[in-house]
Amino acid sequence: MKKIAILANGGDVAGFNAVIRAIMRTAGTHGIESYGYIEGYKGLVENNYIRLDNNPIASGILPKGGSIIGSSTNTIVFHYKVQHEDGTVTYEDLSDRCVQNVKDAGFDCVFTLGGDSTQKSARDLFIKGINIIGVPKTIDNDVACTDITFGYNTAVSVAAEALDRLHTTAETHNRIMVLEVMGRDAGWIALESAIAGGADAVLIPEIPFDLTKVAESIEKRRARGKNFSVVVVSEGAKSKEGIVETHKEEGIDSQSGISVKFGGIGQKVAKELEKLTGLEARCTVLGYMQRGGTPTAFDRVLSTKYGAKAMELALEGKFGVLTVIKDGKLSSVPLEEVVGQNKEIGAVQGGTANSNIRRVTMDNELLITARDIGICLGD
Repeated sequence: MKKIAILANGGDVAGFNAVIRAIMRTAGTHGIESYGYIEGYKGLVENNYIRLDNNPIASGILPKGGSIIGSSTNTIVFHYKVQHEDGTVTYEDLSDRCVQNVKDAGFDCVFTLGGDSTQKSARDLFIKGINIIGVPKTIDNDVACTDITFGYNTAVSVAAEALDRLHTTAETHNRIMVLEVMGRDAGWIALESAIAGGADAVLIPEIPFDLTKVAESIEKRRARGKNFSVVVVSEGAKSKEGIVETHKEEGIDSQSGISVKFGGIGQKVAKELEKLTGLEARCTVLGYMQRGGTPTAFDRVLSTKYGAKAMELALEGKFGVLTVIKDGKLSSVPLEEVVGQNKEIGAVQGGTANSNIRRVTMDNELLITARDIGICLGD
């Protein structure tokens, strides 16, 4: 093995650079050159990459947020948006070009840092002949087959700090303060931050909610002299009627497989709770604050472990796998297991009904703990 390449794909998270650094440093101890594709799969299609080892851009990056090699979102090489000179747009399968680009560059392995959609494309490219090793990244902590993804702990820490601040305002003004956090299909951020931040209720995608139940829990608090409450809501939380809040997002390309953006549930919950309880209610949407900035010490260590392990797997010739942590130990699983039933090569998008997304189960310790300490889950 002489040369490896790294690509970061999907929404940015704290820890991207720590993984890149760990792969580079482990490769360097074995005399292997490290390169980075610019803007994820977009760079792979355009054959746009730079050398990373001995490059000033890759110095001092452990505590740095974002990605020094950028990242692309909604970029599927099997269904790639091509704009022509005459202004027309077509969607083309450019996966063969990607395979040829890797071979021409002489890369012995490509490391894909990303979530469900990223690893779905990684599995498909592996089948087409690229030596690939995935590293699980997502804010939502919902990549299958691993206990935790890098970037998640930082997001939870940011949300917990926000709750600390909202508590003081809620108590001062006798209000209901609603915090909307990320979590399209899984409620890990909401659940863990609610416990860490002392929230009174938390609504997650896995449990359809009834706001009258939340209002009842708030009334019980008022009866005890607590005239304020703090509620955490996942962006993908849905009512017992199965309704989720989404909105058209300017710039989102429906042909890419995504036509709507989750969001707005926090405002709806705040308005409804105000009507049901008579208390003033306000909503704060944390949004991209969860993604950016310096990673926590936990995420720096986790990212470093993931990156080093990924490079170890490459040295062992174990390709077509995802680096994972199971029961606290570093390991790997075939990308085939990660994609679940989403077997079709070149599927437009991950996150489908067939995807093997990791969700909160009803017997999960976090969920049980939340119930034990009296947090209302809206059911």
